[in-house]
Amino acid sequence: MSALLTVHDPRGYPPKVTGKRLAPRLASLEGKTVHLVDCLFDNTDVFMRELKDWFATRMPSVRTEILRPRESWVDDPALRARVVAEADAAIFAVGL
Repeated sequence: MSALLTVHDPRGYPPKVTGKRLAPRLASLEGKTVHLVDCLFDNTDVFMRELKDWFATRMPSVRTEILRPRESWVDDPALRARVVAEADAAIFAVGL
Protein backbone atom coordinates (compact mmCIF):
# COMPACT_ATOMS: atom_id res chain seq x y z
CA MET A 1 0.00 0.00 0.00
CA SER A 2 1.55 3.29 -1.05
CA ALA A 3 -1.10 5.81 0.06
CA LEU A 4 -0.06 9.00 1.84
CA LEU A 5 -1.36 9.70 5.32
CA THR A 6 -2.02 13.05 6.95
CA VAL A 7 -1.18 13.17 10.63
CA HIS A 8 -2.53 15.94 12.86
CA ASP A 9 -0.80 16.78 16.12
CA PRO A 10 -3.50 17.39 18.79
CA ARG A 11 -1.09 19.45 20.88
CA GLY A 12 -1.11 22.29 18.38
CA TYR A 13 2.02 24.27 17.60
CA PRO A 14 4.86 24.36 20.10
CA PRO A 15 5.86 27.76 21.47
CA LYS A 16 9.15 29.37 20.46
CA VAL A 17 11.77 28.36 23.01
CA THR A 18 14.55 30.74 23.96
CA GLY A 19 17.50 29.30 25.84
CA LYS A 20 18.65 30.85 29.10
CA ARG A 21 21.91 30.58 30.97
CA LEU A 22 22.02 28.40 34.06
CA ALA A 23 22.31 30.06 37.46
CA PRO A 24 25.89 30.54 38.61
CA ARG A 25 27.29 27.63 40.60
CA LEU A 26 27.73 28.17 44.33
CA ALA A 27 31.26 27.72 45.63
CA SER A 28 29.91 25.47 48.41
CA LEU A 29 26.63 24.33 49.94
CA GLU A 30 28.05 24.48 53.48
CA GLY A 31 25.64 26.40 55.71
CA LYS A 32 23.23 27.03 52.81
CA THR A 33 19.52 26.33 52.39
CA VAL A 34 18.46 24.04 49.54
CA HIS A 35 14.80 23.70 48.62
CA LEU A 36 13.88 20.29 47.24
CA VAL A 37 10.91 20.93 44.95
CA ASP A 38 8.69 17.90 44.31
CA CYS A 39 6.97 18.68 40.99
CA LEU A 40 4.25 16.08 41.75
CA PHE A 41 5.33 13.39 39.29
CA ASP A 42 4.90 9.74 40.27
CA ASN A 43 7.26 8.66 43.06
CA THR A 44 9.07 12.01 43.19
CA ASP A 45 8.10 12.37 46.85
CA VAL A 46 10.00 9.15 47.64
CA PHE A 47 13.08 10.44 45.83
CA MET A 48 12.93 13.80 47.61
CA ARG A 49 12.75 12.15 51.05
CA GLU A 50 15.78 10.03 50.12
CA LEU A 51 17.62 13.15 48.94
CA LYS A 52 16.75 14.99 52.15
CA ASP A 53 18.09 12.04 54.16
CA TRP A 54 21.25 11.99 52.01
CA PHE A 55 21.94 15.65 52.82
CA ALA A 56 21.24 15.09 56.53
CA THR A 57 23.74 12.22 56.65
CA ARG A 58 26.50 13.50 54.39
CA MET A 59 26.17 17.29 54.57
CA PRO A 60 24.49 18.09 57.90
CA SER A 61 25.24 21.82 57.68
CA VAL A 62 22.98 22.10 54.62
CA ARG A 63 19.39 22.92 55.55
CA THR A 64 16.87 21.23 53.24
CA GLU A 65 13.13 21.62 52.91
CA ILE A 66 10.76 19.75 50.61
CA LEU A 67 8.28 22.00 48.81
CA ARG A 68 5.39 21.14 46.49
CA PRO A 69 3.42 23.32 44.08
CA ARG A 70 -0.35 23.59 44.52
CA GLU A 71 -0.94 21.41 41.46
CA SER A 72 0.98 19.65 38.72
CA TRP A 73 1.59 21.30 35.32
CA VAL A 74 0.47 24.73 36.59
CA ASP A 75 2.86 27.57 37.37
CA ASP A 76 2.93 28.44 41.05
CA PRO A 77 4.21 32.03 41.41
CA ALA A 78 4.02 31.88 45.22
CA LEU A 79 6.26 28.79 45.27
CA ARG A 80 8.77 30.40 42.89
CA ALA A 81 8.84 33.57 45.02
CA ARG A 82 9.43 31.51 48.17
CA VAL A 83 12.35 29.66 46.59
CA VAL A 84 13.92 32.93 45.44
CA ALA A 85 13.42 34.60 48.83
CA GLU A 86 14.43 31.76 51.16
CA ALA A 87 16.79 29.36 49.37
CA ASP A 88 20.38 29.58 48.24
CA ALA A 89 19.75 26.74 45.77
CA ALA A 90 16.92 24.49 44.61
CA ILE A 91 16.61 21.03 43.13
CA PHE A 92 13.49 20.41 41.05
CA ALA A 93 12.54 16.75 40.64
CA VAL A 94 10.35 15.85 37.71
CA GLY A 95 10.01 12.10 38.17
CA LEU A 96 11.89 8.86 38.31
